[in-house]
Amino acid sequence: MTLKKPATLGDLKQTEWASPARQRRTVKDEMRENLICLLENGATLFPGIVGYEETVVPHLVNAVMSRHNFILLGLRGQAKSRILRQLVSLLDEEIPVIAGSEVNDDPFRPISKDGRERVEELGDATPIAWLPRDSRFVEKLATPDVTIADIIGDVDPIKAARGGHLLSDELTMHFGLLPRANRGIFAINELPDLAGKIQVGLFNIMQEGDVQIKGYPVRLNLDVALVFTANPEDYTARGKIITPLKDRIGSEILTHYPMTVELGAAITQQEAWTARNGRPVRVPDFITELVERVAFEAREDKRVDKRSGVSQRLPIAVLENVISNAERRAIVTKEKSVVPRVSDVYAALPAITGKLELEYEGELQGPETIAKELVRRAAGKTFEARVGGANVDDIVHWFDEGGALKINADERSEACLKGFSVVPGLLDLVDHAGLAAKKDPATMVAACELILEGLVAEKRISRSEELGYTRARAEPKGPYGKPGPGAGPNLFT
Repeated sequence: MTLKKPATLGDLKQTEWASPARQRRTVKDEMRENLICLLENGATLFPGIVGYEETVVPHLVNAVMSRHNFILLGLRGQAKSRILRQLVSLLDEEIPVIAGSEVNDDPFRPISKDGRERVEELGDATPIAWLPRDSRFVEKLATPDVTIADIIGDVDPIKAARGGHLLSDELTMHFGLLPRANRGIFAINELPDLAGKIQVGLFNIMQEGDVQIKGYPVRLNLDVALVFTANPEDYTARGKIITPLKDRIGSEILTHYPMTVELGAAITQQEAWTARNGRPVRVPDFITELVERVAFEAREDKRVDKRSGVSQRLPIAVLENVISNAERRAIVTKEKSVVPRVSDVYAALPAITGKLELEYEGELQGPETIAKELVRRAAGKTFEARVGGANVDDIVHWFDEGGALKINADERSEACLKGFSVVPGLLDLVDHAGLAAKKDPATMVAACELILEGLVAEKRISRSEELGYTRARAEPKGPYGKPGPGAGPNLFT
C-alpha cells in the first residue's frame, strides 16, 4: 500500500523533512550522501560512460564528496554533457516544495518573497507539491547572446503594474534559469562563451548570493550545485574566462578520448544504431575495428585541427552509414543478411568529412582526399593487427605479374567471392587468419577486401576506382634517379 504524501506544510511537519538535519541539508550534501550510499553498495557510477573508470570517474567522485562546484574540460565528443546529466541520479527521487513556487521554495526555508508571504499567510495550510529529481536539473548552452535576464532574471514591468509594486520590489522580478534551478543542479555548457558580465553575475551568486539587476540589488540565497563544461583552449587566463569565476570553481576535471581502439569500439557499438528493422545485421569485428581506427588516425593526423578534436560521434556516424550502405546492397541483391565490407566504409565518407576541422594544409588537399587516406591507413593498421606477419607473397606476385581485380561493390557475396578466388592464396589466408569461415561468403568477402586494402596501405599493390586492384605503380624518377613529381602509388582518383 502506497503511503499518502504530505499535501500541506502541517502534514510535512509530521515527517522526517522537519528534522533539523534535513533542514540543514543542502543539495551538495544530498548528492554527497547519495553518492556514499552508492559506493557502499558497490553500485555502478555513471552507467554507459565507458573508458573513464580509472581516470575521470574518481575525480568526479572526489569533487562531489568535497561539495565542489566543478567543470569538465575536454574536446567535443567526450561525453561531458552526458556525465552532467547523469548527476541527477545523485539526487533524492523527489523533494517537497511550496506548490506553485517558481524557485522550488523549501516549505521550511523559502527564499522568495512570494514564498515567505504565502507561508506567513497560510501557515500549516500552505499547499505542498513534490518535485521529481529529473525536474531539478537545468541545463543551458552558453552563447555570446545570453543575457543576465536569461541566467539570473530581470525586472518585469507588467508584474509591477498588475500588482501595484515598485520596480525595486522583489515581487516584480522575472526569475531566470539559475533561480529556477534552486535546490537542484545548474549546468552550463561551454562556459567561456558567456559574456564577461554574466560570468561576474555567476561568481557573485556563488560567493555572496547577491546580484544587481538594472541597478536594483537582489539577494538570492540559492541552494544549487553549479557544474560546467568547456574546451581547454578557451579555459585559460588568455581565453574568455574571467579569473574570479575560475578561482571559485572547486575542481577542474579533464576528460579525454578513448585510450584504446577496443574502448572506442565499445563506445561506438553502444551508441550506434545497429539494430535495424528487417534483415539481420552482422558486423564483422574487423570492420568495427577499422571504423574505430579511422577516428584514431584522424586524431593523430597533422592536417586535422587538434584544438577542435575528432569527436567520438565520427565513428558512431560512420558505423551507421556503413551498415546503411550494406543494408541498401542487401535489399537490391535480395541477400538475407546485412554484412558490411571495407568498400562500405569508403561509401561512408560523408560521415567523416563533415566532422573534420582541417588545418590550412588539409583545406588545400580537401576533406574527401584526407578522409580516403584515413580509411586506407585504418585498413592498414587493422590488417597489420589481424594478419600481420602472414605470407602474402603469392598474392602480391599475382598482381606484379599483371593480374588485376575489379569487384562491383553492389554484387552479391557469392559473385564477389568467385572473383576473389582467382587471386592465389587470398581465400586461404582469410581462413588461416581466422577472419571468416568458408561457409560464410558475406564475411569472407569483407575479409578479402580487408587483406587487399591492407596491401594497398603497405604500397605492395595499388587500387584505383577505374581499374580496381592492380600491381603497385612504380614511382616516376626525376633527375639523378630521385623520385620525381607525382611519386607514389595512385591509390584513388
